[in-house]
Amino acid sequence: MKSSSRIAVGAAGAVAGYIAIFLVFSLLELGNRADPITSGLLALFVYCPMGAIGGAVLASKLALRAGKDPSHESVARNSLKSLGVVALLCVAGIGIYIAYAYATATPWLNRNGANPLLMFEVRFPAGVTVPTSAQGITIELQTDLNTMPGEVNPAAFYRDGDQPVIAGEVELAFRTSHRQLAVDIQGQPSRIYPIDLTARAPHTPEFGTWRRLNDGSEIRYRAKWPGKT
Repeated sequence: MKSSSRIAVGAAGAVAGYIAIFLVFSLLELGNRADPITSGLLALFVYCPMGAIGGAVLASKLALRAGKDPSHESVARNSLKSLGVVALLCVAGIGIYIAYAYATATPWLNRNGANPLLMFEVRFPAGVTVPTSAQGITIELQTDLNTMPGEVNPAAFYRDGDQPVIAGEVELAFRTSHRQLAVDIQGQPSRIYPIDLTARAPHTPEFGTWRRLNDGSEIRYRAKWPGKT
């Protein structure tokens, strides 16, 4: 039997030994019933690995006996190689799982704190009628992951010459670079403003430059993170 085949047999024996001990503990309900968590951890990380070692040694001995080389040194060497292969496979499996978990996890923008805010101002062309209160104005942040209602701040409304300006804010919940802000004023066509922030939307203390839509209205915005101004 080739060396690689003997190692494969030993690795299979290690896996079989691990599973066998796990099944014994599960089916016979061994361990401390008053503390099943500790018993389970002992089984997984102490007794089952002992079963894996025993399985690797037994499988290696059988494989080497078939190959007419059953010496203790050969059995030990093949067992160690087999256990090494199993360990590498476990590490690779854990790495793949971590990568998958990270890739599929909810991409919260600020996982351990309050959501940052998108602070915005919209400047309309002269002659456009804009409500002086929040009534009649609907704000919605639209992303490829969610939609989030926003709110306007009538106290921050002002006029830039003969152009009315409204101001408001909306929460940035998720990490994504695909964002747009829908501004609906009753009796007027809906306006969709692209939000050109990076996925992580870093805090900026001042508004950016005005960005114009085809209808002549403009928007400027900034990301405001909790605890910052």
